[in-house]
Amino acid sequence: MEQAFLQAYDAYADAIFRFCYFRVFHRERARELAQETFLRTWNYLADGNTVNDLRAFLYTTARHLVIDDARQRDRIPVSLDVLVEEGREPVGSDGRALGQQLDLRAALQVVQELAADDREVLLLRYVDGLPPRDIAIALGVTPNVISVRLHRARQRLRALLATQS
Repeated sequence: MEQAFLQAYDAYADAIFRFCYFRVFHRERARELAQETFLRTWNYLADGNTVNDLRAFLYTTARHLVIDDARQRDRIPVSLDVLVEEGREPVGSDGRALGQQLDLRAALQVVQELAADDREVLLLRYVDGLPPRDIAIALGVTPNVISVRLHRARQRLRALLATQS
């Protein structure tokens, strides 16, 4: 079990960190939430429980921790420009700022204008790279619901982009 958990950590630690980061927009807090995600998962497995899809379980756990964190802190959304100015822009595995790689900063500013549900499915799909099936498991809905949400969120995003150009 320990070896499988360590392999899962190696495979998913960065993705879980990004998942947390793009929801709390604070590097240290995202690290803490990612660590807590793996700690809770380890404790769950150590108690003799089984998990069919570890990646989906990790995302679900991280999502619940992020929600709990937001409730506890009653956070106010922070502008991505402020984060970049403070030097807290996320860094990719190659050491370059993600904004440099994909002009992510501009895209995220537009995404931040979307409703929370739209923003969440788009980030899970296109930032975290999860397929609709895994997003559905993490959010507790059917894959069809996720496909519809993604389609509608993309339509709303296109409309926002059209008004800004």
